[in-house]
Amino acid sequence: MNTKNVRTWIKGGVLIFFSLLINPVFAIDNPDAPDLIGEFEAREQIFLKEINNPRHGSRNDLIAYDHYQQFLDDELNKAYRFVKSRLSTERQQELINSQRNWIKFRDAEFELIKNTWTRQNFGRSAGISRGSYRSTVIKNRVLQLLHYAKNY
Repeated sequence: MNTKNVRTWIKGGVLIFFSLLINPVFAIDNPDAPDLIGEFEAREQIFLKEINNPRHGSRNDLIAYDHYQQFLDDELNKAYRFVKSRLSTERQQELINSQRNWIKFRDAEFELIKNTWTRQNFGRSAGISRGSYRSTVIKNRVLQLLHYAKNY
């Protein structure tokens, strides 16, 4: 091999090496599995429309967030049971421990939200902010479990 061929080989190798480094890596999901996240997002639309209803007063917003949080709790329980049913006994125990720790996290977040977004500090919008932040905490866990479920 002459010097020109060696340089070409080296340049090609370097190019391939760096192209592999910059390309994102994605987990492989089961392509035949139902779109659990899309189905969840479709089900939640009715609650989001109610929350974003411009004709609401503050009281109706609070009621809408309460309904949404109940929906999210139900979705969380369904997603948790689904994932748990697909795991081995050892992994089930790990999921149980993870969920218990998440509940501790959730409760701590809810306490922070309750004590920070008070009517005294934020006026009438405090309740709406609390509802939004609490919902986000629950929704994020639902989505995390649904991402896990995409593998089954």
